[in-house]
Amino acid sequence: MNVKNIIKNIASNPSAFLFRNLGTKQTIAKNTFWLAVAEGVTRFLKLFLIIYVARILGATEYGKFTFALAFVSLFAIFSDFGLSPIVTREFAREKEKEKFFPALLSLKLLLGIGTLFLISIGSFFITIEPEIRGIIWILGAYITIRGLTAIIFAFFQARQRMEYESWAGILQALIVTGAGFFVLFNFPSVKNLSLAYLFAASIALIFILLFFHFKVFPLHLTLDRSVWKSYFAMSWPLALAGIFGTIYSQTDSVMMGYLGQITQTGWYNAAYKVIGVAMIPAGLIGASFYPVLSKFFRESKEKLQNAWNHYTQVIIFIVVPLVIGGIALAPRIIDFIYDPSYFPSILAFQILLVTGGIIILTAPLSNALVISNQQKKLFWVTLSGAILNIGLNLILIPKYSLYGAAFTTVITLFLIFFLLVRMTLKLTPIKPFNSRIFLTFFISLISGLSMYFVISSPKIYNLNVFLSVITGALIYSFIFFICKKIIKF
Repeated sequence: MNVKNIIKNIASNPSAFLFRNLGTKQTIAKNTFWLAVAEGVTRFLKLFLIIYVARILGATEYGKFTFALAFVSLFAIFSDFGLSPIVTREFAREKEKEKFFPALLSLKLLLGIGTLFLISIGSFFITIEPEIRGIIWILGAYITIRGLTAIIFAFFQARQRMEYESWAGILQALIVTGAGFFVLFNFPSVKNLSLAYLFAASIALIFILLFFHFKVFPLHLTLDRSVWKSYFAMSWPLALAGIFGTIYSQTDSVMMGYLGQITQTGWYNAAYKVIGVAMIPAGLIGASFYPVLSKFFRESKEKLQNAWNHYTQVIIFIVVPLVIGGIALAPRIIDFIYDPSYFPSILAFQILLVTGGIIILTAPLSNALVISNQQKKLFWVTLSGAILNIGLNLILIPKYSLYGAAFTTVITLFLIFFLLVRMTLKLTPIKPFNSRIFLTFFISLISGLSMYFVISSPKIYNLNVFLSVITGALIYSFIFFICKKIIKF
């Protein structure tokens, strides 16, 4: 289906476009739309909540919350063990494999119970404060429940029905935001906030399971060791990769909290939260392209390369202005979102913007390995990153606190990006370096630098931060598309 046909379908039957899969391009557009709506709503609500959490509770109390959340996140991979992306990949390729879902759901439940047990035991070794330990237990239950929704979402993604995932995500965000604000304005404490998160996840899970059972696939549990063994054989490399990936993404916060730098942990994670919101578009695009890439891997190398090129071009178009513009406007952004007590976050925010940019650029490479059945190689990549990250954190955090942690993350991700490029070139049919990719990056860089000089001028810089961002985006887009039209690629 070409673009003209997609437009005709939208005009003639918009409901069909939004709720049916009519072709590859339309399906990607539909899924991206729904994921964008969901991520836009959920991230906005959660960021809005976190801003008030940071302001009402202060950096130290917020630091306790983020330290506990970072610690339980170290264990989150055990509740999934790499199953979700494998379920999406396998179900997208062969629909008849959906019959294994009850056994996989049972496995996820058992993994979640085991993960909660590990978190409870680990809490006695990471902190001596009973308050923080209690928060860890509550958030551990929250993470476990969230893990159960992940495999449901993997099923939706395999069928390329991201609208269902979007509705579920919005529901959960609404509940957690409502419960969070109720707690903040009536019973403000870190423990009560953690309970609000757990309550929201529990209510959302009940609704999701009911919808899934009656509208998508009848739910029941089955103990099938042969299915478990088969999927573990495929997922364990992703699980180990996830473990080491979580180590290099969460060790900094855990280490700062362990060293007693609770306030610095609050500053660091305040910067990280903004980065997470800025990365939304790239995540949406990746989720929409992943099942399509999985399908094309079996069908046609040419289609696979073209889809991957398109995916990467869109990613480059997004990441360049995000990093360059974010660095330029960092002081204004932190000042607008938080308050002067969070100004130490500015430099960390600028460093972490580079981190966010690298993470976005690695996504197409990671997906290329997974769809090419080379997920075992991700283990070695993330292991290398985890070893480097732990070593640098041990050296830099005691001396430079949150700035050392941010710099360590950048160095780690540069190593991971380099290794992923090598793996993709060697082990997949995809050619990551070609004229389309190089030209897109070159034009994006020219457009991004032009944008930087404009938004750094006092007249634009001192505008309301939203106006500065919009101005920068318009200038970047205008120059990019003019250059693209001139070069014609």
